[in-house]
Amino acid sequence: MAKGVKVAVVSTVFAVMVGGAGYGAYNFVSAMSDDGSGGVGEAKRSGPPTADEIAKTSKDFFAAWEKGDAASAAAFTNNNTAAEVLLAAYGADAHIGDVQITPGKATGATVPYSVKATVSYDGKSKPLAYKSKLTVVRGVTTGKALVDWQPSLVYPKLQRDDRLVTGESANPAIEAVARDGSVLTKEKYPSLGPVLDALREKYGAEAGGTPGIELVIKHPDQTPDTSLLTLAEGKAGKLETTISASAQAAAEKAVKLYGQSSVVAVKPTTGEVLAVANNRTDSFNAAFEGTKAPGSTMKIITAAMLIDNGVTSMNGPAPCPPDAVWQGQTFKNLTGMEPNEGASLANSFMRSCNTAFIKLIDEKPLTDESLTLEAQNRFGIGEDWKTGIVSFDGKVPAVSGPDRAANAIGQGQVQMNPLNMASVTATAITGAFRQPYLVSPKLDDRELATAKGLPYNTASQLKQMMRLTATQGTAAKAMAGLGGDIGAKTGSAEVDGQQVSNSWFTGFRNDMAAAAMTEEGGHGGDAAGPIVAAVLRAAG
Repeated sequence: MAKGVKVAVVSTVFAVMVGGAGYGAYNFVSAMSDDGSGGVGEAKRSGPPTADEIAKTSKDFFAAWEKGDAASAAAFTNNNTAAEVLLAAYGADAHIGDVQITPGKATGATVPYSVKATVSYDGKSKPLAYKSKLTVVRGVTTGKALVDWQPSLVYPKLQRDDRLVTGESANPAIEAVARDGSVLTKEKYPSLGPVLDALREKYGAEAGGTPGIELVIKHPDQTPDTSLLTLAEGKAGKLETTISASAQAAAEKAVKLYGQSSVVAVKPTTGEVLAVANNRTDSFNAAFEGTKAPGSTMKIITAAMLIDNGVTSMNGPAPCPPDAVWQGQTFKNLTGMEPNEGASLANSFMRSCNTAFIKLIDEKPLTDESLTLEAQNRFGIGEDWKTGIVSFDGKVPAVSGPDRAANAIGQGQVQMNPLNMASVTATAITGAFRQPYLVSPKLDDRELATAKGLPYNTASQLKQMMRLTATQGTAAKAMAGLGGDIGAKTGSAEVDGQQVSNSWFTGFRNDMAAAAMTEEGGHGGDAAGPIVAAVLRAAG
């Protein structure tokens, strides 16, 4: 197998396990009646399940599960086929036996329960304990009280098409270490869990370790296996990363402030990733792989395009009218922004005036391709980054029509993530594009992406405009109290179907650049801003 546990997938016949103390002695004859009540010929029931039905159905389901009878347990659910496959694999592929299930007090139709079991493989055994819950519903066609089937009933972290497998690890464990030599663990840095799994999958063999025996969750896509229990320790190989322990700790704490948030910090003078953290309801590494419109943080690239093409300069004109029309579509500024027909580019940038940028993109020599070329050639966007794990390197397509204007203010068809925007800031303040990376390219001879970067005059103007934004503009509140050389840019991205915009923020302090995104977080300074500021405080 290409990844995860080396184990043959056996048939879905559920291995018979030794019954626990709970419901192993239950007589399954009555469970097979056509109406779920034990009697024959009763009228089809309707309405929510009664308390008695909830108790009986959950009891019967637990009893079958404890006994190792996957078919009987699945028959008590509303998705017999899917339930039987996963319950069968519980014993046959995951080698979990001696199951004992203890139900808790039901809340309505929901029954919590704890599971104690034993995982055994190749003469090695370890106890397994966890908690989950089920809900009893009324069967649509049968009228029976049935367990509402979810993979998480079997194990709380399981999602659709996941399965549990125990066997020898295909990828040896790694001991990932930060730049100061300290060990990075999931326990200390929970947000790094998916990142450490990805590093193990790619570099486990190269790091010099030997495989152990583990219980893992195997995912249906290219997501690395999630390790749950180690039955026999292998030898972990040492893997050096670019992560800063102090920055990572700050990032972990910061993203907890707002749900669905992600942040990345990089070292502008090298491209090394100093921190990556996500606070999400799934294990998706949105900080590296997200594809969202970045809102007005995109104006860093747009401003660079205007300066590089001679359209205007930091102190040159960039009028900020109440609205701007581009090819039939009207664009407006955020509510409450005062128009300023005499504004400079620096003024419109630090106040994040949409109309100023849209008015200027029609100036010669700009074309439909100008923003794309600026993003690609100067900032390395879309240039096949090789960070050490899976990442998305941004997208700024060449478009005509209203989306050309929308792209200029970070809407339209532009797609970014915090990794991309942290890199954009790093390029803006140093003038050089240094592709971000998490593991040294020397380890596996990766060829990092390149771009020609920015002229010195452009970079110096961008840096000064970001300084003004952090001290006098839309980012001032979030950046207040930070010492050293600081700068920032805010962004709010409207998304179809959302009442509240996504919050974006990118900034720098000395030799650290960071960017964050919070889904439905509102204005850039409201949610993403405090996250970035918290991480930048860790900058030396």
